[in-house]
Amino acid sequence: MSTIKSSMDELMTIDGALCAALVDSSSGMILGQIGAGVDLEVAAAGNTEVVRAKLKTMRSLGLADVIEDILITLGKQYHIIRPMARKEGLFIYLVLDKPKSNLALARRKVQDVEKELAV
Repeated sequence: MSTIKSSMDELMTIDGALCAALVDSSSGMILGQIGAGVDLEVAAAGNTEVVRAKLKTMRSLGLADVIEDILITLGKQYHIIRPMARKEGLFIYLVLDKPKSNLALARRKVQDVEKELAV
């Protein structure tokens, strides 16, 4: 099992990683963060609303499923939001420099980090 700090460090080894955070989706508060390039306080609060909205929509649609991850593709960046399967109410947030990253490998690495993270 990995600590929050070692998990954040591991996320920054991903090609193109700019910053990452572990966020409490009930409050929007950051439990751990690393990197620069995005105001993580603002991003954590905003992405908390994204997760809440998607969960609400899934309930409204009667979908009995879980969110594996949410990908937001910008012109110059990828933003990956991955709710933790073993710890409801937390999600990993990762920002990647689009030209320097491999999205498939990054998603796989975030999944691996999420599995090892002990909170």
